[in-house]
Amino acid sequence: MSTSDNYPSPTTNREDPLNPSTDRVGVLLINLGTPDAPTAEAVRRYLREFLSDRRVVDLNRALWLPILYLFILPRRPRVVCKAYAKIWTPEGSPLLAVSLKQAKALEALLDSIPVRAGMVYGNPSILSALRELRDLGCTRVVSLALYPQYASPTVGSAADVIDKAHRIDASLPPTTMVDPYYDNAAYIEALAASVRQFWASHGPAKHLLMSFHGVPQRYVDNGDPYEQHCRVTAQRLAEHLELSSDAWSLTFQSRFGREPWLQPYTDQTLMAWGAEGRSGVDVVCPGFAADCLETLEEIAILNRGFFEEAGGSDYRYIPALNDRSEHIRMMAGLLRPLLHT
Repeated sequence: MSTSDNYPSPTTNREDPLNPSTDRVGVLLINLGTPDAPTAEAVRRYLREFLSDRRVVDLNRALWLPILYLFILPRRPRVVCKAYAKIWTPEGSPLLAVSLKQAKALEALLDSIPVRAGMVYGNPSILSALRELRDLGCTRVVSLALYPQYASPTVGSAADVIDKAHRIDASLPPTTMVDPYYDNAAYIEALAASVRQFWASHGPAKHLLMSFHGVPQRYVDNGDPYEQHCRVTAQRLAEHLELSSDAWSLTFQSRFGREPWLQPYTDQTLMAWGAEGRSGVDVVCPGFAADCLETLEEIAILNRGFFEEAGGSDYRYIPALNDRSEHIRMMAGLLRPLLHT
C-alpha cells in the first residue's frame, strides 16, 4: 500500500530556498514499520532491513551478518509470515492502517497542516514521506516518533533514518523531532481513559498487567533510559487508575536471542500465573501507539495461549490507543509548541 493510495496526489509547490516567502510546516508521524504483505518474501525483506540496523542489533558485523544471512533470513520469515497472516486485515497491515488513520485525524485537528506517516523500516519510508511533504510546499517538518519511552533501537533509529534521508536528498526540509513523552500528562490520561472505557464495557479485571517491549539488559546497563521511562509510565498509569500496588504488574515482552533482556518477562510471568490458577488478568501495552504484530498476535493470541494452557482463565487484551480521539489530541498537544516557532 502506497501513500498515494490514501492521500491526495501532492502538488509540487516548492519555495525558492534562497528567497522563501512563507514558512509552511508539515508533520511526520513515525512508527517502526511492517512488511508489505503476510508472505515469506515480504517478511524477509522487512527483517533484512530491520535486523541490519546497528541500533537494533549492535553485535560485531563480522559475527552478526553471517548469522543473519545464513540462519535467520532463510528460516525465520516462514514462521513470522504465519503470525502476520493471523492479524492481517482487508486494509492490510494493522500498523500501517492505523498509522494512516492517525495521520488523517491529526491533519484534521491541526487545521489541515499536512501530516504524513513514515516508517523506519518498510513502506511508506521516512524518505518518501519527507519528499511528499516537501512537494506539498513544506519548508520545515516536525516529526513525532510514536515511541513514548526513549530507547536507542526505536527513537535513536528513527533519528538516524531522518539524518540518512537528508544525506540522500539535500532538498528535504529541515526536520525537528519531538521529545519522548513517557510522562506526558495527556498521554497518561489517554491510557487511563482507554482502560476505564474497556472496564466500563467489559467489567474490571482482578489484575492489570502492563507489558512493554523489551530490550537487552546491557543496553540499560550502558545508560539507555528505557527501563526507567517504562517504570515511570506504569507507575503514573496505576496512580491515575487508583490501583493498589498488588493490583498491577509490569513486564517486558518480545525478547529475541539468548542474552538476558529486561525482566520480568511477560510470557514467563503469564505462564507462572496460569500455573497458580489465576483468573481475571487484563493486559495493556502502553509503549505501543498502534496495534501491531506484538500486540495483536504476541499478546492477544500467543500469550493468552500460554496463560490458559498453564491453567489461567479470563484473560483479556486492552487495545492500543490507535486513533482514539484522546490519543490524537495528545499528539496535537505535543506538536503545537514546535509548529508555531
